[in-house]
Amino acid sequence: MKVYDTANKLAQEIKESEEYITYKTAKEAINLNYELKKKIDEFEKARYEAQIIALQTGRDNEEKMKNVQELYGELIQNQEASKYFDAEMKFNIMIADINKIIGEVVQNLIK
Repeated sequence: MKVYDTANKLAQEIKESEEYITYKTAKEAINLNYELKKKIDEFEKARYEAQIIALQTGRDNEEKMKNVQELYGELIQNQEASKYFDAEMKFNIMIADINKIIGEVVQNLIK
């Protein structure tokens, strides 16, 4: 049962982390700006499609990647969008680090 308590404590600490709070605040600000939200959604869709193609084919689709880069270039000029992407990146790094730590324990069982 202690593992579940620790997992719940970790979840609470994530919610209280600077990365989570900053990302949540940035996301809420984006959601209040319909036009900016629409542009970010368009970017996210284009990025997702480019990633799927890369995974399926083993290489980047230059046209899709160029579109993603252009959309990102436009968005990053906007201060709110820039804050959002920065907060998203920092939050994702924290989550990836946590997953790596947990994954290493699981990996030891597989070997």
